[in-house]
Formats: sequence, C-alpha cells, structure tokens
Amino acid sequence: MKKVRIILADDHSIMQHGLCSSLEMEKNFKVVAKANSGRLAIEFSNRLKPDLVIMDVSMPHLNGMEATKQILNRNPEIKVIALSMHLEKIYITGMMNAGASGYILKSCSFKELLKCIQTVLSGELFFCREVKNLIQNNEFDPVSGSSVSVFSLLSTREREVLQLIAEGLKSRKIAEKLNISVKTVDIHRTHLKTKLNIHSIAELTKFAITEGLTSSML
Repeated sequence: MKKVRIILADDHSIMQHGLCSSLEMEKNFKVVAKANSGRLAIEFSNRLKPDLVIMDVSMPHLNGMEATKQILNRNPEIKVIALSMHLEKIYITGMMNAGASGYILKSCSFKELLKCIQTVLSGELFFCREVKNLIQNNEFDPVSGSSVSVFSLLSTREREVLQLIAEGLKSRKIAEKLNISVKTVDIHRTHLKTKLNIHSIAELTKFAITEGLTSSML
C-alpha cells in the first residue's frame, strides 16, 4: 500500500520531532521532510510534491498563511492542514482562505489529528471540536472572503516584507532573506507606509500582529 507522504512545518523542534515520531509509527505515513520556516515548507513542497503538509500558523520569516498560499498556487493537488495554538478568528480565517483543508489545535489528541488527516485526504474539510463550535455558533464564516480590508491590498512580497519588519529585521537582512536588493526593500517599506497610512516601525508591527501576519509570541 502506498504511503501518504507528509511534510511537517513547525519551528518548535520538540513539537516537530514528537509529531514526526508519532506519525511514522503509523504504517500508512511517511514524513519526507521537516521544515522550521514557511520558506522551507514551500521549497520542500515544490521539490518533493508531498500528499500533505501539516503547517504551523505562526512561524518566523514567513507565516503559515503565506506559505500555504504559495504552496497551493503552485501545487493545488497538495492538501494542507493547519496545526496551531491559536483559536482566534483571524488565524482560522486566514488559513482557510489561504486554501487549507483542515484546522486543528495543538492541544488536541493525536487520535483527532489522525481523523483530520483521513478526512482531508478524502477531499473533505475538517475542524477540531473547538473550531467547529465557533463555526456552529455563527461567530464567523472561516471560508468567507467577502470582507475587504486594507491588508488585502498588499502584494505577496509586501506582506513578506511587513512580517520581516515586524520581526525586527533591518533592510539589509530582509534583502538577504528575500534575495532582493536593499533598494527594493526600501521601496516596499515606502509602499507599505503609504498603503497602510502608517509611519513608524512600532505601528507596522502592531498592524502585522493584528492581521495575524506575525505573533507577539514569535
């Protein structure tokens, strides 16, 4: 029987190692790569073409939402499950709108994760009990893209630059991470300030956290 090929994307090594060991004890799964950033998750996905990516939402340098979008834009056949500590609306909505097929909390049991994997691979959506309760209580629609915010006006590159600014990186370091020139980074900074009407690093950081692009816990 062909094994389900999985990429784990999580920047916490203990979590990553434990989950990898648990999954590989199941005879139907094979972890083909472990990524500690959204960028590595994209690189591995494009190269290895897994069946499934289990994606942490909050990761440094490129968060799970942006990584999911970029993976699925190039590899729409891959399934993505969000595995997160966050139950807030903005993270759930962001991951589902990015194309994830499931959302499960890190506090859930491994048995529930296995059920999530099975459901998602069968072509259906899966939400853990806590997320499902929010949906059933009509607190929000996780796959609704009807609300338009100024954040949606930012390009993919501008969102990447914004996250790195919020994480405290200087222009030269951002340029190295994104493989672009320092001048291009500064142009993106200017566009961000203009589009968002924000003029300080502190305000940009606050905006990034509010939009779920980065987390104060990173």
